[in-house]
Amino acid sequence: MIIVVSGPGGVGKGTVVARLLELDPMLWLSRSWTTRQRRLGEPADAYTFVDRATFEREITAGGFLEYAEFLDNLYGTPVPVADPHRDVLLEIDVQGAAQVQQDHPEALLVFLEAPSRAEQHQRLTGRGDPPEVAARRLAKADAEADAGRHLGAHLVVNDQLDQAVAEVAAIIVAARASSA
Repeated sequence: MIIVVSGPGGVGKGTVVARLLELDPMLWLSRSWTTRQRRLGEPADAYTFVDRATFEREITAGGFLEYAEFLDNLYGTPVPVADPHRDVLLEIDVQGAAQVQQDHPEALLVFLEAPSRAEQHQRLTGRGDPPEVAARRLAKADAEADAGRHLGAHLVVNDQLDQAVAEVAAIIVAARASSA
């Protein structure tokens, strides 16, 4: 099964996904590629950081399940290697989720939202986004939320982390049960 966790920047996708991976050994995270610079304090394995030319060569080679340009940087999910014993977990933006859904309508989509724009702003700046980048991400957040709802994704508000992780985990368990 392909599981997509999407949402605007600052809603806690990475934190929720990290907890899901700790809780569920059946999940395998596909590490996204990006052309953006690594943030101060960001783990080196948060993405596969590459230059634009390398990314564009991978596009030409058909190496991405989905890719998009966001705020002047490219982001993409490599085509996952199938493992019948594990589900593929993608942590991507809404534009990428739409591409995955188009090619894989059976994919399970979960859309995360922050409890408020103020909290989302705090998370963005707290992770090291400069104020102008945080403002640009927030400006796109409403359109991303509308797009997530349009996709029919399961909506989870990441207000209390443990509760949000439990909600997403329950959605995954229900999806597994219904496909068995």
